[in-house]
Amino acid sequence: MEPTRGIYDFVLIDCPPSLGLLTINALTATDKLIIPIQSEFYALEGLSKLLDTIKLVKMRLNRDLEIQGVLLTMYDPRTSLANQVSDEINKFFKEKVFKTVIPRTVKLAEAPSFGQTIIEYNPKGKGADSYRALAKEVIARG
Repeated sequence: MEPTRGIYDFVLIDCPPSLGLLTINALTATDKLIIPIQSEFYALEGLSKLLDTIKLVKMRLNRDLEIQGVLLTMYDPRTSLANQVSDEINKFFKEKVFKTVIPRTVKLAEAPSFGQTIIEYNPKGKGADSYRALAKEVIARG
């Protein structure tokens, strides 16, 4: 990542939802981490393993690694499960939780199948608005 410092304000590395070699390399190369968490039960199950991995990477490979924020995704406020997950995440991560929440929408689910971002596929929808709000929040946090 050193050659890109000073050239870009932000470099985003989107990793698969696994703790394989690609994810470990990304954690080693980055300064700040955004943890997206689906508003579902099993997302909480895998979170402890991710936090253990972050701790190990920080100790052995990248002392500068820090969690910039936690992002609730696929959030449907009508379900009690989503609200319970939100409550648990907010209790544990406190101020690290982004105020922006990514909703569960059909358009967000459809966009990748058309090879488009949500900003291209449905620029005036709730999903696009949420990602724009997240970008502003990430920039504000630095």
